[in-house]
Amino acid sequence: MPEKVELDWGYLAELADRVARHIAGRWPIVEKDDVKQSILEHALNYRQTIEEHYQKEDFLWKIFRKAGIQYAVQERNYADLVDDQYYYTPDEAKAALRSFLYTDDELGQMIGKHDDLLSTRVTDSLVSARLDAANALKKLDERQQALLMTRYVYGLPVTEQTERQALSRAVVALSQRMNWSLRTKANAA
Repeated sequence: MPEKVELDWGYLAELADRVARHIAGRWPIVEKDDVKQSILEHALNYRQTIEEHYQKEDFLWKIFRKAGIQYAVQERNYADLVDDQYYYTPDEAKAALRSFLYTDDELGQMIGKHDDLLSTRVTDSLVSARLDAANALKKLDERQQALLMTRYVYGLPVTEQTERQALSRAVVALSQRMNWSLRTKANAA
């Protein structure tokens, strides 16, 4: 049985403070102290892993950095959700992907057709969502791109459980990228 390591929480707090300062400098949505608190909470929850790698500061830095960035992403997503700008859902991201089957001309001819008083099937918002999805798709990794294209553009089933989970994560990642793209455009304007 490995020898139990006594953690110096003062040292870990100082390291967490340095990592939090680094992250807060790059993510204006978060405060350094909040990031530090999240990192230390993560360290407490994963104490065994911290104990195993306690002598490797560079490895601890990576663990702390990942925890801090996860907190920053969570905060940015929450801020995006509650601001007054449009927020794409994963279902809307899927619909935008499905529109890739059509050329721009075909999609343009479909706007307003087959609508009734209760529903609109193709709107100009689908055209802008399609553009946002195309831009966001380029920012995802190759596996996510392939899964999304296979399922929602080509219409082929994804049968393996691990692939379905990865597809679900890819849809969420796409909708987040679409939302980040929206906010980048709004902030640049």
